[in-house]
Amino acid sequence: MPSIDRRVAQLDNGLTVILQPSHGSSLISLWAWYRVGSGDERPGQTGISHWVEHMNFKGTARLSREEMTGIVERHGGFWNGYTWIDQTTYVSTAHRDALDDLLLLESERMSACLYDEAECESERTVIISELQGAENDPDQVLETEVTAAAMKVHPYRHPTIGWRGDLETMTRADLVGHYARYYAPDNAAVVIAGDIDDEDAIARVARAFGAIAPSGAKAPPRTAEPEQLGERRVSVERPGSVGYVKLAHHAPAFTHADFAPMLVLDAVLNGARGLNLWCSYRAIAAQRRSRLYRALVDRSLASAVQGALMPTRDAFLSYISITAADGVAVETVEQAAAEAIEAVAGGGATDEEVRRAKRQLHARLVFEGDSVTNLAHQTGYFQTIGALDAYDQLPARLGAVTPDDVDRVARRYLRRSRRTVGFLRPDAAA
Repeated sequence: MPSIDRRVAQLDNGLTVILQPSHGSSLISLWAWYRVGSGDERPGQTGISHWVEHMNFKGTARLSREEMTGIVERHGGFWNGYTWIDQTTYVSTAHRDALDDLLLLESERMSACLYDEAECESERTVIISELQGAENDPDQVLETEVTAAAMKVHPYRHPTIGWRGDLETMTRADLVGHYARYYAPDNAAVVIAGDIDDEDAIARVARAFGAIAPSGAKAPPRTAEPEQLGERRVSVERPGSVGYVKLAHHAPAFTHADFAPMLVLDAVLNGARGLNLWCSYRAIAAQRRSRLYRALVDRSLASAVQGALMPTRDAFLSYISITAADGVAVETVEQAAAEAIEAVAGGGATDEEVRRAKRQLHARLVFEGDSVTNLAHQTGYFQTIGALDAYDQLPARLGAVTPDDVDRVARRYLRRSRRTVGFLRPDAAA
């Protein structure tokens, strides 16, 4: 994990500005973060944060859609954005000379997006098509069903893309209201990493954003998820020839003292994947010494197994996703996985497994800050969930984890009563 060289400031209108100089190249990465995601949505408007994100690439009062794209392209850079359960964010990475243009782009996006009626309707079609595409991904279908069964009341239960019924009925007025409420400096952070001078960069941010008024809006309260009292099971049948199994256990929020031991436990079971949502899409080689790989893949019961424990503002879920081998029943896969999990929860992880998991996790933390884009992403992501200090302390938190800590969280969080099991059974005839 790179050493911390960071400056944090706040403008009079409430905008948080975080600067991380890195002079190894002439690049800068600018991220604009908004503290709103699907975890802040109410029934009837699920998916609205993601839809608003799409709309904010379609032009502003000063910049057409083509001019927005051209700002980044003429500096040889790239831009993108994403929405998840706690945040919505936009990124541009380009040459340092692009800073003023990128700040213009993001200040316009914060305050002056258009929401043309025809564009809203066009994007409804695009997003519903995206949802239908996800419905063709068996693993994604199963995860949606398992999450909704495991989380009964907390809004993390809703898929980020939303439920189709809500996408079909939301209006332009709903989108504009969401935009006006959450896209404001007092609900945002601008993070810049790369070849910058602190004082100069703060002055430029103030010129670009200083005149935008705060909204004063507060995020809606989130209902705390009650303790799960027994194992829950979900069964999905889909055309196909491959079976899938997904196990979800309730897991702590990132700032909870149990998160670091849980991260080590997840690495023991599945191999270390790290904590960078932005670069987690990069292929990670299968970690063949992990417990579940040996229990499932080495025994030819599964073709793939992976875990996912992500840092979140509130308590969420830890997933284990398994693709059954050809001809192997999902019940057989679940039994083998459950036996491996219970062996850890009952007998504990070995000292060597814990040491190896911690080494792997430290290496992932370094990898996840290997560019100005990743560096700025991690800073903004953890600031958005109110956990930047806890992220800075993560190497020390991991270093302090003992085998006894791993045993303790395994017994607490991997109990069957906290588990939701999902099967996707292939229906070859269909």
